[in-house]
Amino acid sequence: MSPSRRVFLQQTSLLSASSVIFPLLSESARDPLSSARPLRFGVIADVHKDVMHDADQRLAAFVERATEAKVDFIIQMGDFCVPKVANQGFMDIWRRWKGPNYHVIGNHDTDGGYSREQTVAYYDMPSRYYSFEEGDFHFVVLDGNDRPADHVSGYPCYINAEQQAWLKEDLSATTRPTLVMVHQSLERPEDGGVQNGEAVRRILEEANQEAGFQKVLACFSGHHHRDYLRHIQGIAYSQINSASYYWVGGDYQHVRYSKEVDAAHPWIKYTVPYRDSLFAIVSLDPARRKLTIEGKKSEMVGPAPWDLGKTREAWDAATLRAAISDRQVSM
Repeated sequence: MSPSRRVFLQQTSLLSASSVIFPLLSESARDPLSSARPLRFGVIADVHKDVMHDADQRLAAFVERATEAKVDFIIQMGDFCVPKVANQGFMDIWRRWKGPNYHVIGNHDTDGGYSREQTVAYYDMPSRYYSFEEGDFHFVVLDGNDRPADHVSGYPCYINAEQQAWLKEDLSATTRPTLVMVHQSLERPEDGGVQNGEAVRRILEEANQEAGFQKVLACFSGHHHRDYLRHIQGIAYSQINSASYYWVGGDYQHVRYSKEVDAAHPWIKYTVPYRDSLFAIVSLDPARRKLTIEGKKSEMVGPAPWDLGKTREAWDAATLRAAISDRQVSM
């Protein structure tokens, strides 16, 4: 693989504690972290331009923070915007960032009858799934929107055999420490995650076993609009909360801002918005063997979900908060 800064491959135990320990490298295995340089990136998920009245301001706050933090690249984790002319101003805000930038396709990025191919072209992605390298780290972007054979209705959440085969080959071809990015989680199938996420997780675990060291360090996802980190077979699964809101649906609708905003943006009343944009700065520090997530805290606009007729327990309130928590992961 070329050592250039950006290399694209075409064809592309819920934890409340803040620290996770990865298995030690075997004595005979080469430690790819030993010579790696530090790296920082900005990550934002689920802005939902086509829902939120202030999506432009939320994205601008992220780009401003990433610029201030002097990160090496930025990435958005899906449910960004549909590929229509009216959203060009939103994309122009994203392009204020002049460094490397990457996109993950979410299930709502094709709403309104758009195809994944149209969204890929609109975002200027190399393909709907691909990999790239920044510094001494390898990154894999997956597309969790494949359609399984038994799909009946709703948004498909699946990674098909062709994409799985590509993933195996891609992981086999790199010796660099690797992070995986996917919109729908690989470990929350009960809440709209990747339907065959367990099979995909097994590919990541097998790549680590075959390498003889912890090649795949972490997997980042969005989609669920929650705040948590899970640790499965030595891999940290970090859920990046939505920049904008939590969806509560028609049974719990409530006008959050004003009648005027609601009239112009009728989907907001089905959400509990966050007052401030949420996003994170991720730092990879090989010398200290630490992955650090610097998150943000805000508050909910109007009544919280558990103030609308269901108990806190029913809403799984432990992971439902207007925040992306600060975390530190040993790698």
